[in-house]
Amino acid sequence: MKSISLPEYVESISVRDFYDSFAERLLLRLVTSRKTLSRSTIRERSLNRPALAVTGYFKYFANKRIQLFGAGEMGFLREQKKEHRIQVLEKMATKRIPCVVISRNLAPTPEMIEVFERFGVPVFRTSLASKAFTTEVTVLLEERFAPRTTVHGTLLDIRGIGTLVRGESGAGKSEAALALLERGHSLVADDMVRVKLLSDHTPVGFGDEMSRGFMECRGIGIINVEELFGIRFVRIEKKIELVVTFTEDLEDDQIDRTGLDRKNFDILGADVPHMEIPLRTGRDMARLVEVAAMVQAARQLGHDSADDFNQKLIQKMKQEN
Repeated sequence: MKSISLPEYVESISVRDFYDSFAERLLLRLVTSRKTLSRSTIRERSLNRPALAVTGYFKYFANKRIQLFGAGEMGFLREQKKEHRIQVLEKMATKRIPCVVISRNLAPTPEMIEVFERFGVPVFRTSLASKAFTTEVTVLLEERFAPRTTVHGTLLDIRGIGTLVRGESGAGKSEAALALLERGHSLVADDMVRVKLLSDHTPVGFGDEMSRGFMECRGIGIINVEELFGIRFVRIEKKIELVVTFTEDLEDDQIDRTGLDRKNFDILGADVPHMEIPLRTGRDMARLVEVAAMVQAARQLGHDSADDFNQKLIQKMKQEN
């Protein structure tokens, strides 16, 4: 069976990429010249409020982060003498900060524009308040810096449970997926599932934009799920909460008949509940995948049929003894 691709890590993104991708959502407007965009990179996914830096204290200055100037920083800076402002801003710029963002659409001081333009540091203004900007940009950077990999399989949303169906080529993954679509579930990605790991250790699966909503079905070819079933049967992304593997190499004594033998599937270091379903002629694999997702949903709510039955069995054995 094909394995998971090696993880991909993003160590930095260019400020130009950041601006071109998120300017509209973050309401950013470039104050310095556009040539400053090509000189800087963002190397951390969080922001820094340079409150101490504007006073001249740089011992613990987080220079790899976006520097967010709010009302406090701008107010303090304006109260200082021009020489002090230039000195502080030049020292900040020499630390090779990626860029500066001024919230609440506050106007930068003339010294900010002159110094940062000279050092090639982009300066942006946003009409968002500092708190709102911090929340928005943290989510965006978290997504952009998230480790990624590719998993071979079909990812579906089954009753709210993101279920990744795996198996050898020709095992019937696409046929099972089609049957699940007919029962009202949704497709996230087919064949090549892209996965990103968020900071809360949550693996989220999605498909490439070009192949989104398309499936390959042997003997039929490529089908457009949106056209055949409707837009509600296609999802952009979904948290992976269960992995189901179709397998042919399990002996009868290897098959878990109780559900007490819990297995996990490693995706980018996150352990995802894993169930192996043996392939047998005449089995309704789609129905079994659907039930597996329902079992996982029940477990998340604290209901475990296998454990409940086991406890009843132990209790009965105690009573008989």
